[in-house]
Amino acid sequence: MSGFTRREFISASAATAATAAAATAGANPAAWGVATLRQEPTAAPGASGAAPNLPVVIASSNGLGGPPARKSCVELAMELMLAGKDPLTAVVEGVALVEADPSDQSVGYGGLPNEDGVVELDASVMYGPSHRSGAVAGLQRIMHPSRVAKLVLERTDHCMLVGEGALRFARAHGFEEMNLLTEESRKAWLEWKEHHSDDDDWLPEGSNEIGKQAAADRNWRHTFGTINCCAVSPAGDIAGVTTTSGLSWKIPGRVGDSPIIGAGLYVDNEVGAAGSTGRGEAVIQICGAHTIVEAMRRDPRLSPTDACIEACQRIVDKTKLPRLRTKEGRPNFGVMFYAVRKDGTFGAASIQEGPEFAVFAGGRARREKCAFLYPKGS
Repeated sequence: MSGFTRREFISASAATAATAAAATAGANPAAWGVATLRQEPTAAPGASGAAPNLPVVIASSNGLGGPPARKSCVELAMELMLAGKDPLTAVVEGVALVEADPSDQSVGYGGLPNEDGVVELDASVMYGPSHRSGAVAGLQRIMHPSRVAKLVLERTDHCMLVGEGALRFARAHGFEEMNLLTEESRKAWLEWKEHHSDDDDWLPEGSNEIGKQAAADRNWRHTFGTINCCAVSPAGDIAGVTTTSGLSWKIPGRVGDSPIIGAGLYVDNEVGAAGSTGRGEAVIQICGAHTIVEAMRRDPRLSPTDACIEACQRIVDKTKLPRLRTKEGRPNFGVMFYAVRKDGTFGAASIQEGPEFAVFAGGRARREKCAFLYPKGS
């Protein structure tokens, strides 16, 4: 991956300084479907419609934060780009911090396991200038699937490796195997095993009756978790990564949207990038990230937030099964989309109100509210 010249860096830095104070405008709510009447006052200030501002890094909410002693994902990614690293290296090293953080049970080390208590990891990367991608799925015992996915892009003629083949590839490139199941995640899995069924022989702690759950008030439903991170460099090149431990307690071998190019991640160097977190099956079924980037290609005036809202609305429209809908007919699960345009404009949206996203733009890292279709309690 080529970086950029000193002259390009100086020019880009000057452009950033000149645009950092530019006024921002809210997204056009007319493209938000049902959000038109309910969402406009809550649109994330400074997101969609922001003045061009390069470089920029955008990520899911867990892209900002972590242990006090280290930088966050978006901070490290920005630092690396400003030091001359290409945006793919920057975002992969950014999410590697989260993959190594045992307190984040949605990614890498400490991720919540499948129904057998085994942590299986998925990741994908895409690099705009070459339009190449790499991915791994069902990878076990390797902390950094994002780095392995990057090597699939760089050192193979393939787009995806899975399971044992992905593990052998990682071993061949010197990755060390380790037990990814932390004590905290093991206990969470064991509690799920003991509580998720009334018709088995697993007994919760403190219980001596099968089917009499000691913690019946706890919610043992599946949980989702992921980190997506996309960046536009000072030179205007784009890259992205999505990495996850996937759906908790999943059937072994289940693969979500994160390692699927066009679903959990898509990058086009002439347009922008998008990624997702949340229920992967719903994202796969609408080709979520590709849908967002193609919407921005179709109409260059369309903000990233508006494009994300369109994808959310499509999930609402295509969710047909009663078990996946509330009594009001809305999806009973969450999906979040994140997008950035080549000019540095960024945005994010979710189906329900509440989620935030992380961004580093205009010289500072911060969290902002996702736009949404349905407000809380509606």
